[in-house]
Amino acid sequence: MSFQEKVENYANLAVRVGVNIQKGQTLFVRAPLFAADFVRLVAKKAYEAGAKHVRVEWSDEELTKMKFELAPDEAFDEYPNWQAKALEEEADNNAAFLSITGGNPDLLKDADPDRVARANKAAGMALDTFRRYIQSDKVSWSIVAVPTVSWAEKVFPDAKGEEAVTKLWEAIFAATRINETDPVAAWKQHLATLDEKRNKLNDHHFHALHYKGKGTDLTIELPETHIWTSGGSTSKAGIDFVANMPTEEVFSAAKKDGVNGTVTSTKPLNYGGTLITNFTLTFKNGKVVDFSAERGEETLKRLLDSDEGARYIGEVALVP
Repeated sequence: MSFQEKVENYANLAVRVGVNIQKGQTLFVRAPLFAADFVRLVAKKAYEAGAKHVRVEWSDEELTKMKFELAPDEAFDEYPNWQAKALEEEADNNAAFLSITGGNPDLLKDADPDRVARANKAAGMALDTFRRYIQSDKVSWSIVAVPTVSWAEKVFPDAKGEEAVTKLWEAIFAATRINETDPVAAWKQHLATLDEKRNKLNDHHFHALHYKGKGTDLTIELPETHIWTSGGSTSKAGIDFVANMPTEEVFSAAKKDGVNGTVTSTKPLNYGGTLITNFTLTFKNGKVVDFSAERGEETLKRLLDSDEGARYIGEVALVP
């Protein structure tokens, strides 16, 4: 396949497997401006699949950075209510939602961590209803990534510019099974395999998980009523979808007060345009009681202090 054919197949996969758009349904896309070409491909595939509308909410990294540099402090305690209501209205009308990610991991590295934390908190509060729709699978939704130079050079530090972007595209194609003869069929098989693993875990009904690795010795107890779930989901309307592409996980809930030990990251965490690297969290009776980070420690602190639940684990996953 040519590169263009792979990108078109990727867009088609996002539409037909990711959100699994239905005839007469609206597709709501949340995307950065750098992904405009890909969004147009997604829209084309969605209309070909029978979508009634494709609506796009654009964002721009340069405008975001400018705001954090120049806007007054009070601006970071507000989130446009009309924007949140638009998402809720589309969800109430059974739209499908596709989010496109992949921007600059260091976009806000020089921004005031307090501003980042306040902006994320304001958005979280305003979007609470919509987030509940997503988390309860009221609607079908998915997330896919599109490379940028800044992201690609982080992943492939020995490559620069378009060479790095090409490498990252190929990594995405491999991870999302685009290189398979029939990517849609390959995903159906993959989801069936994840379901098989999910069923085995539910049959065993384990009491706890014990994670061990370099800098990690963590025990996570599972609630008596825990249920394992896999990468595929079904919306309230009965539409099968895949929330994250790629996905390799089966996941469940942790017992709130049953997490003890220490976990150390092996990959950076990109939180709102700030990288947190080589961080360690220590848990006691479910709660983070100590932490450190080589970079982004102040941002990590504000994340952990953002609300009463931020120091507890909400989800635990097993990933091959």
